[in-house]
Amino acid sequence: MRALITNDDGIESEGLHVLARAVEQAGFDVTVIAPSYNASGTGASLGHLSIDTPIQYTERPIEGLSGKAYALDGPPALCTITGHLEGLGPAPDLVVSGINAGLNTGRSVLHSGTVGAALAAQNFGIRGIAVSIDTADAWYWETAGALTAQLLPTLIGGPERCVLNLNVPALPLEDIKGIRWARLAAFGSVRSHITGATHGQLFFDLVETDYEPPIESDLGLVRSGYAAITALHGTSEVWHEVAIPGHDFEASHGIPGASAMHRLAPAQSHLTT
Repeated sequence: MRALITNDDGIESEGLHVLARAVEQAGFDVTVIAPSYNASGTGASLGHLSIDTPIQYTERPIEGLSGKAYALDGPPALCTITGHLEGLGPAPDLVVSGINAGLNTGRSVLHSGTVGAALAAQNFGIRGIAVSIDTADAWYWETAGALTAQLLPTLIGGPERCVLNLNVPALPLEDIKGIRWARLAAFGSVRSHITGATHGQLFFDLVETDYEPPIESDLGLVRSGYAAITALHGTSEVWHEVAIPGHDFEASHGIPGASAMHRLAPAQSHLTT
């Protein structure tokens, strides 16, 4: 099977290189298409696309990897779509995104370029997994790579368009307590903060929070020494009993909302009926 490896930290990231080698060693035909720059926080953005402005790319071999690797001047989701459209080789059977330098937990996954690449794969009918590891004095890339390889057979056997979000503690592999299913925490491991402002300028930073996550959440499990996995679906519709496709809108019906526990349904695609 063919695996596309991408990330949002850029083509030079050590985490990307470790992940690509781990997936190749697991028996996959690997191609790397990753941003030529740090594209963190870009979500599922494609950037600016125009017939008049070509997207530049260069081949960048990765040490210890047999498959080809390319640096693309675009965000992670565009790397995924480039692979799907066979712009740099045969279309992949799955997309593996990461290893991100820092966790992607809680509702902040909406903004993650690492997760965005996997959700773009889902949008095109491809299974995907986003992989992130907690920050520490040392980066345990090999731990995250080994756990990803362990999950790939299950991912391949999963439903079409399934996506996993994997968050890994900053620990040696032998110290990981196991892999557990996790809910998204209410907050991520960090939050945005405006540190200062001048005329015409705002200064942002990511800062730690005092949030105590539930133990069954992704952030709570990672802090307890477990690798956490969450199944995600990006493009969903929300319906209630009087909002019916094709029927007239009536203000008195109100608005469906997931926060009101109304029904979620995946958006239609060429792969579903």
